[in-house]
Formats: sequence, C-alpha cells, structure tokens
Amino acid sequence: MAITKQMITPCLWFDTEAEEAAKFYCSVFKNAKIGKISRYTNAGREVHRKPAGSVMVVEFEIDGQTFTALNGGPNFKFNEAISLQIHCETQADVDYFWSRLTQDGQEGPCGWLKDKYGLSWQVVPAVIPKMMTDPDPMKSERVMNAFLKMKKLDIAAIERAYEGQHQ
Repeated sequence: MAITKQMITPCLWFDTEAEEAAKFYCSVFKNAKIGKISRYTNAGREVHRKPAGSVMVVEFEIDGQTFTALNGGPNFKFNEAISLQIHCETQADVDYFWSRLTQDGQEGPCGWLKDKYGLSWQVVPAVIPKMMTDPDPMKSERVMNAFLKMKKLDIAAIERAYEGQHQ
C-alpha cells in the first residue's frame, strides 16, 4: 500500500535520528507505517557533510497524514513554536499517548509535552474545543482554570469544572 500525498507535508528536521524517530512514532500510533527512505550520495557532500549511503529522508504516515523526517544536521532544534495535537476521545487514550510520548521526554503544562527528540505535542481531550466555545463564558472560564493547573489533562476533572461542580 503506497503512502498517499497531501498538498502540505510536515517535514521534521533531525540531526541524525530521522529513521529512529519515524520508527518510534510509527510504534506509538496504531495506524502508522514507514514509507520510502532516501539516502545521501557523494553529491553535495561539501554542503550536507553526511556519509554517502546514510539516511537523508524517511517518509512515514500516521492515520493517513504523511510526514517526512530529515537528517539535516545539528543546525536546528525543535521548539514550542510548533506542536502536533493528538485529539483523544477517552482518558485511556490521553493516558496512553502521554505515557508513550513522555518516555525519555518531558512533561509540560496544559497537556503539552516534549518527546525524547524534543518535538512538542499536545495531548488534547476531544471535548475541550466544544467546552471552550460554549456560549456561556463561565463554563469556558472554569474549564480553562481547571486545565491550567494540570500537566496531563484529566477529562473527568475538566467535565466537572465545565458543569460547575467543585473539585
């Protein structure tokens, strides 16, 4: 089965870990696969400084979304200016993704984390956008006040805040 192409494909820049990272992400998500792998040649070695035959780009797919992972060297690092959101229907999903992606990574506030490669993720309960756009501003304020105190988000606690029930 060939990986389909969409108009915009996120390219994730790594130093030398592109293949390792792509395999890790494919192990975290159930509907994921590795696609084509391209390798550096001697052409342009004065620019890329990579040995011929080493991995240049790994194509991978998660739930129909294609990504590329590039071994571009140590010049650039990930930061929080971009993150990938995972919309979770259940607390079990939140717990699973939080646990897998923070392994050797770092927990952050409000459902944010950095994985072991430094890539930022948001593990978001799917109910939050609905709650945050409720016409009753008190409900969205309570929701925000609840999740601002959390690292990994707790759906039940957020739902209690939404309904105005005290914790």
